[in-house]
Amino acid sequence: MTSYRKEKAIIFCIYIINAFLLFKFVPKDKIRHASVAFLFKQMITWLFGLVVVERKLISYPYRPFFKGTYKASFCFEYVFYPVLSVIFNLYYPEKRNGLIKTLYHFIHASIITALEVLILKYTKLIRYKKWNWYWSFITIWFSNFLSHKFYKWFFKEDS
Repeated sequence: MTSYRKEKAIIFCIYIINAFLLFKFVPKDKIRHASVAFLFKQMITWLFGLVVVERKLISYPYRPFFKGTYKASFCFEYVFYPVLSVIFNLYYPEKRNGLIKTLYHFIHASIITALEVLILKYTKLIRYKKWNWYWSFITIWFSNFLSHKFYKWFFKEDS
């Protein structure tokens, strides 16, 4: 039986780093904004995560939660991606030109995809079956795009 020691440590670190990111980069007056971005991204990642796992495109060999009921990764779908979406939305370069906005989307999706590929290569947290890194990049980019559109729509009165 595999102990998954490395995977447990990585998941623990993800939770600690995400808590740090929220406390460090979410100003008190933006908690409501962060909550909306977080919850909307959870909805998107729940849907995408469910589709890719049920279609057997990706598997998550080690899942510390909901092993018998939910085949996607709770850590990635409900914590990691939503926290990064909070940062993405709160610090979006709204007043900059289209090139800067496009680069912001590209860099953000690239960093998350690169982290996923490292996790794929060196751990048992994720396995691509009929999937490739560029699909992750596209879904991350698209979900960030949707998340930001919703965020702007939801807070249009605050602008």
